[in-house]
Amino acid sequence: MSALTIPTRPPRRFIDESLNLNEWADIKPFFDELRDRPIHDADELKQWLLDRSELESYVSEDFAWRYIRMTCDTANPALVDRLNFFIADIQPHVAIYGNDLDQKAVDSPYLSQLTDAGYDIMVRGMQQAIAIFREENVPLQTDIQTEERKYGAIAGAMTVNIDGQEMTLPKASGRLESTDRAVREEAWRKIAQRRYEDHAVLDELFDRLRDLRHQVAVNAGFANFRDYMFAALGRFDYTPQDCAAFHKSVAHAVVPLLTRLAHERQQKLAAKDPEVTVLRPWDSKADTAGKPPLKPFATGEELIDKTIACFDRLDRELGDDLRIMRELGHLDLESRKGKAPGGYNYPLEEIGVPFIFMNATSTLRDLVTMVHEGGHAVHSFLTRELPLKAFRNPPMEVAELASMSMELLSMDHWDVFFDNPDDLRRAKRQHLESIIETLPWVATIDKFQHWLYEHPTHTVDERREQWVRIYDEFADAVTDWSGFAYYKEYWWQRQLHIYEVPFYYIEYGIAQLGAIGVWRNYRRDAKAGLDGYKRALSLGYKAPIRDIYAAANVPFDFSAEYIRELMDFVWVEIEKL
Repeated sequence: MSALTIPTRPPRRFIDESLNLNEWADIKPFFDELRDRPIHDADELKQWLLDRSELESYVSEDFAWRYIRMTCDTANPALVDRLNFFIADIQPHVAIYGNDLDQKAVDSPYLSQLTDAGYDIMVRGMQQAIAIFREENVPLQTDIQTEERKYGAIAGAMTVNIDGQEMTLPKASGRLESTDRAVREEAWRKIAQRRYEDHAVLDELFDRLRDLRHQVAVNAGFANFRDYMFAALGRFDYTPQDCAAFHKSVAHAVVPLLTRLAHERQQKLAAKDPEVTVLRPWDSKADTAGKPPLKPFATGEELIDKTIACFDRLDRELGDDLRIMRELGHLDLESRKGKAPGGYNYPLEEIGVPFIFMNATSTLRDLVTMVHEGGHAVHSFLTRELPLKAFRNPPMEVAELASMSMELLSMDHWDVFFDNPDDLRRAKRQHLESIIETLPWVATIDKFQHWLYEHPTHTVDERREQWVRIYDEFADAVTDWSGFAYYKEYWWQRQLHIYEVPFYYIEYGIAQLGAIGVWRNYRRDAKAGLDGYKRALSLGYKAPIRDIYAAANVPFDFSAEYIRELMDFVWVEIEKL
């Protein structure tokens, strides 16, 4: 077994090796130099792009560490202040210079001579960014980011007391898998009530975000923030109308399967407990055979050890990616009070070794989150040698293909986590069933976001009513919410994307379809399937989304026919278990 090679940050060629960003003046000279540098030929333009990439990678990584440290400890005011300082005092300058540098690049007479793969994609993105940039939006974007960060602090402070023990909501959620229905109900009620206690605060926060975002869109010449974000996110490969078609396809092809699963769940639970005459919201996670929750690991250290072993089964190189992250301390996995909710893989642009953050409490969901973020991490490693930052930053439809495919590719090796064959079967079945749950939820959140910004003057009451209508459209027809309508009306506030990364959600649905295709390829031919996966990810953003999916041998398609075909495949796999 070869020794592990720990990557180091490449030598800086343009900025100072000892550069330390304490204020805008520390990096302003480098932006000035790029803005003012004469460019006399294509080679000088290439070097200029490399120098710009080096500077922007440094700035990106500096911000990344501020964000990572803040989310790891949201109660630390110094960490919050460091992040907010960057957002308020550094980022506005970077945004203005960024537009100037984009303009300099696209105006260069030598740009057409850069014919290597990827430059056309990068230039397309620059042109789009120039088209929507407005200097008056810079302070608004700062205000928006400041407001967005408040959501994590509000959610991260939420705890409940169960059996005399204060616990985070992720930890309390583990009780929803209990075989004791009373335990499940108590946990669900307390979690739902704790969220509900902050519903007015979160409504007010969203209203501020909505108004700021709408103003940004209007300033940039768009009718609404939805249309602005399609441009800002570089959605060149599909339209809002395609999203509406996706919603409709999911309603027709997936929701009936969701209802079927819920009906089967109710019947199986009733066979064990005759009092389960109806399926309630706290019944959705319990094992239908009355078995205790799956415990794939006990500690964060065990989680990373077993994930590495699982990735080794696929490809030793993939396991080494996680070993490197562990060696560098780029992991914070266990849930604790004060951590922001959720999980993420944050790319670190200079060193090229990302950071994984999550709130693990030893559930199957945590295992899935780990391999999901591990897929993102693999993506970062596969693109770290690409010369330009623009090449290393694919759109989310591709990024989520990396992570959601890894959930399914790794699943064939989850015996690392489960010695008992029956537990392994249960874990696989639960995860495949979660795919049938995921697609309707993605459609729910995406359709709701479209409505939110297409109606920028909506009231809180109108928002609540519209949420319930959309939720019911994509929910199963079995679960009974009687007596808890007031919780259901605010169920959307659980979704941090609505607050922190608006319109970043349809990507999960698109990528889930691609991931099923990648897994189907892997099942047919493991080597070819994995090679296609790695080949696609290695492209970074040097090709259009459709071509990247094609490199993985899967279509970029979310028609009803294709969704139905993939659901048939998933259903067959479920029945095998």
